[in-house]
Amino acid sequence: MIKLNETPLRTARNFNINNIKIEDIEFPENIKKFNNANLYLESSKDKAEFLKHDTTLTYGLSETFYKQVTNNSNYELKIDINSKMKNSITLDFNFDENNTNLVENIYIHAMENTKSNIAIKYKTPENLKCFHNGIIKIKAEKNSEVNIIFVNFLNTNSNNFLSIENEILEDAKINSTIIDMGGKNSISNYYSNIVGNRADNKLNTIYLGKENQIFDLNYIAELKGEKSNVNFEIQGALKDNSKKHFKGTINFKRGAKKATGNENEACMLLSNTARSLSLPMLLCSEEDVEGNHSTSSGKIGDKELFYIMSRGFDEKSAMKLIVRAKFNKILETIKLQELKNEILYDIDKRLD
Repeated sequence: MIKLNETPLRTARNFNINNIKIEDIEFPENIKKFNNANLYLESSKDKAEFLKHDTTLTYGLSETFYKQVTNNSNYELKIDINSKMKNSITLDFNFDENNTNLVENIYIHAMENTKSNIAIKYKTPENLKCFHNGIIKIKAEKNSEVNIIFVNFLNTNSNNFLSIENEILEDAKINSTIIDMGGKNSISNYYSNIVGNRADNKLNTIYLGKENQIFDLNYIAELKGEKSNVNFEIQGALKDNSKKHFKGTINFKRGAKKATGNENEACMLLSNTARSLSLPMLLCSEEDVEGNHSTSSGKIGDKELFYIMSRGFDEKSAMKLIVRAKFNKILETIKLQELKNEILYDIDKRLD
């Protein structure tokens, strides 16, 4: 049994959410190079190097997963964003029979005054058993803007583990979107170090569970700069016997005067056996800040379902419409139309 994804501050043990314990995780041995990744940089000014770099994490999933990346990664990448225009970078990891294990170490460095759109996607065939463990670090220099989307299309036979860490300097922005739908176990740790004055981080997440999937989301933001801001918006749905733990922590550190932090998480339960557990936390050691949090979970209302079915839809189609409507605010922020269509198709498929 492995214990991972600890909350930054322990809560009462009876909440059963301080960490997650997972059984029967098989760590692949003798990991060979991952050869089915497609990288595309639109601007010739941006630079990608396949080399090792610092992987130090403030939080991360656990020492075991951290050591696997530092000692046995099979995909190393450093991207320097130099272009002044808002250019696109895409990275697709396509698992297949010759590439079943991915242990990646990625560092993205956005230089001053740059803007970029980045999409990273993980996809497996229908029944292939795969393993993913990754560390992705992003540094946004002064007045830069990074818009990044992570898409998890793994099947329910595979395991997904991902640690994301941001460092955001003065007047910089990182807008992150996580589409988390795949994996027998999908465990993610997101840490945002909001250092600079007026630095900004927005994180939108959609999760969708089915069968016996387990999701554990541990999102942490530390605000240190004056008038800095963070906003977590998480929308999810669970069907069958799937389970989700959400842990969201916003921590106002000394120096974060007039900073703001908001987190909202909502979960739709699409069956009587789906389970949702949430822990939003606000921590503060500075005056003159504003923090808000909310969380909710529940079944789709009978009146809402009846109203749509009375318009000629069967129950499954009506449920799909409601779920899509809840996700729509986040989906509308995705500007890559082809990727957005692929996400919509996958949502419909998983709701069948």
